[in-house]
Order: sequence, then C-alpha cells, then structure tokens
Amino acid sequence: MSLVDLHVHLLAGVDDGPADEAEALEHAARLAADGIREATATPHVGHPRFPLDPRSIPERTRELQAAIDAAGIGVTIRPGGELHPAGVGALSAAELEAVAQGPPGARWLLFEIPFAGIDDDWVASCAEMRARGYSLVIAHPERAANVLGEGMRRLRGPMTAGAVLQVNVCSLLGRHGELAQTAAERFVRSGLAYLLGSDGHGRARAQTLAAGERLAVAAGASKLRARQLTRANPRFLLDQGIPAPVRVDRAWQARNASAIPALVAARRRLR
Repeated sequence: MSLVDLHVHLLAGVDDGPADEAEALEHAARLAADGIREATATPHVGHPRFPLDPRSIPERTRELQAAIDAAGIGVTIRPGGELHPAGVGALSAAELEAVAQGPPGARWLLFEIPFAGIDDDWVASCAEMRARGYSLVIAHPERAANVLGEGMRRLRGPMTAGAVLQVNVCSLLGRHGELAQTAAERFVRSGLAYLLGSDGHGRARAQTLAAGERLAVAAGASKLRARQLTRANPRFLLDQGIPAPVRVDRAWQARNASAIPALVAARRRLR
C-alpha cells in the first residue's frame, strides 16, 4: 500500500504554497519520487489572507492533474481544502461540499487548529460542522498553544464526537519549535494521532510524507503503527470516511501538563 498524503498545499498561486505551475509541478515530482502516489491538494479556505472561492478548487485540481500527467509525473491529486476557523461559518453547503472528502454518508473536512490556542469558538465551529453533516480531520493539533494542557480538555469533545487528529511531518522534524515537536511526538506515541500529513508548501516547505514513517518510529510508534499513520489510515479516510469515535484517555492532561518542561529539557540534553 502506497503513501497517501491528505494535507499538502499544491495548487499554484492561491495561498502560501507554490507560486506558479512550475513550482507546483516541482513539488508534485518530489512527491512521486518519494513514493507518494496519491495526495489531496488542500489550499487554505476561509483564510483572511488568502481569498479563494472553494468551488473553484475541483477545476483547479483537474487543471493541475492534466499538467502533472503531461509532465509524466506519477501522482494523482484530489481536490480538498484546509478550512480556517475564522471563515468556516460563512461557507455555503456547495462550498463545503467542494472540499469535502470521503464517501457519501461519511464525508469529512480538514479543519485547521487555531495556533493561539483552542477556544470555545473553535469547539463550537466543530459542532457546527457536525450539525451540517461533516466529520472532521483536525489539522496539526500539535501547533496549538498549550495543547498538552488545557487544549486536550477542549479537544475531548470534538474527538469523542468522531473527529480524528492529523499530525504534521514538519512538526515531527522540529520545524515549528520544540513544544510543537514534543506535542506531535506525544500524539503519535499515545495513539491519538490517526494520520500524518506533510503540510508541504512547495519550496517553502519541501518535506514530504516519506519522512513520516521514520519519524513516527523515532517518536515511539511501532513500524506497523507508522505504516498505518501514513498509508492505511489515510486510505481508509478516502475510501470509508471517518471511523468510530476515538476514546480520549482521561489521564492525558494530568500526565502531560506538568511534564512539558521536563520533556523539552530532556530533548535538549540529548542533542
């Protein structure tokens, strides 16, 4: 089973991903060379900095796929989007459906975590998306401030309702700082992460999902679990939709909130 990346910014000129088609094709070739045979283009949707009509994404994706095929690059791209918390409430049913994934009756959306920290408004947005018929894949939860403390308490509701967590390869690489790396590793090691995504942005963030298995094992996952995170689970989401709700360990907050400084200090000692 090949690698499947469900979070990559690949459409040209729409956000902070590739600036033009040449850069998009360069990153698509990088995906193919690294063994990623299928990926979802997830431009920012509802982001205040990147105005984009989500209904244009399927056609933009078809155009990019045609260019990929013409270049002889062996990767298939699906249309999707990374929903920003600030704009998700204003999206119409047609706009949401344009970027939704999964089969009928089990559709889901990639929903961005707020970097400043998980608040009541974000949790309410999760509930609104569920009420509108969509489950959620929560993008890079490790990047939210205080996610190993108060953030986990706030995540419990959406996860119990069926949301799953997608951890970034770039966080596991340490490119968003030690706190995000520590949280990413903990999500992987604890089993709360359901899948990894590259969150690749072309030249700006050239990492691919290929590094994910090695990084997951380094974080404490088994080799089998690492393959599930990068292959089986993303494939399941595309083919079957969101699985049964994740059971969140009540002891998580007590184990982690006071341990963060020690974990970061231990990482520094190992360098």
